[in-house]
Order: sequence, then C-alpha cells, then structure tokens
Amino acid sequence: MAEYEHIRHTFAPVYDERSKILILGSLPSVKSREQGFYYGHLQNRFWRVMAAVFSCQVPGTIEEKKKMLLEHRVALWDVIESCDIIGSSDSSIKNVVPADIGFLLGRTQIGSIFANGKKAESLYRKYIFPKTQAGITALPSTSPANAACSLEKLVEVWGAEIGRAFAGPRDAGE
Repeated sequence: MAEYEHIRHTFAPVYDERSKILILGSLPSVKSREQGFYYGHLQNRFWRVMAAVFSCQVPGTIEEKKKMLLEHRVALWDVIESCDIIGSSDSSIKNVVPADIGFLLGRTQIGSIFANGKKAESLYRKYIFPKTQAGITALPSTSPANAACSLEKLVEVWGAEIGRAFAGPRDAGE
C-alpha cells in the first residue's frame, strides 16, 4: 500500500507583468515533479489544449512552454505550496499549505482565474479565496484521469472561457 509523502512545490510560477489570466492546478503530479515542470505526464492534455486554443504548435521543451504561455499573457501556478499526498492522487491530499496567489495578483494584470479541474477549484475556494476575494472558474481537468472528456471537448470549453476572459472584465464573484 502506498504511503503519504510530504511534498513541497518546487517550480516557480510562470508569469510576467503582462499576464492577464491565471490557470491553477492543485499540485504537480509525480511525473511533473520528476521533469521539474507543470503537466509533465505525457497523457495530460494541458499543452495540447493550450496550443489548440491559441492556434500554435504544441510546445516540447520547458522553455517553449513558458514562451507560449507568456506570449499569450497566461500565468500558470498551483494552489498548493506543500501538502501530504499519496503519489499523484488529488483525493489523498491533506495538511495543505496554500501558495501565495495574492503575491502573483499584485504583480500582474490578472483579471480571470481558472482552475484546471474541480479539485484545484475546491482547494482555491477553501484556502485562497478568503484571502484574495478573487473569483475562480473551474474548467474540466486535462488529466488523463478525466477520460470522459475528449480533447475536442476540452479545447471547446477552455477556448470559450479563455476567449471570454480576454474579451473583457469579469465579475469577481464568478
């Protein structure tokens, strides 16, 4: 039986002062931690979804991934700074220390925050919203565990929400 491990997030958020939207995951998976960057599991569809939404090539290297995000004014981080977890199982997460999202909001033009999946949204609402009062919109998870949602559906939903975010300001309560 797998055991709990205390994990501390070790990658920096991806952002610059021009970032307009923020996408938050929960915590990097085992594969992502091994690779040292977000969404490193080959079956995770995050990078394919983002490339399709922005009509560009799927990035391969960490530098290409950062460049794609920043060129499109997207910041990327996770809700959790540290926690106890079994492997990559979001359902096992306990003893959460949240990331300082307020730090990021104060240094950017972020007007919309999106959660990559329901777990990231619920963690955000529990630990971060009370401090920032900044609303969040949950998008369907790009994880391979969300097999019920096709790549095409992910691109459709993510594209519509990201398009709305770039079209104008959102109500902070959304």
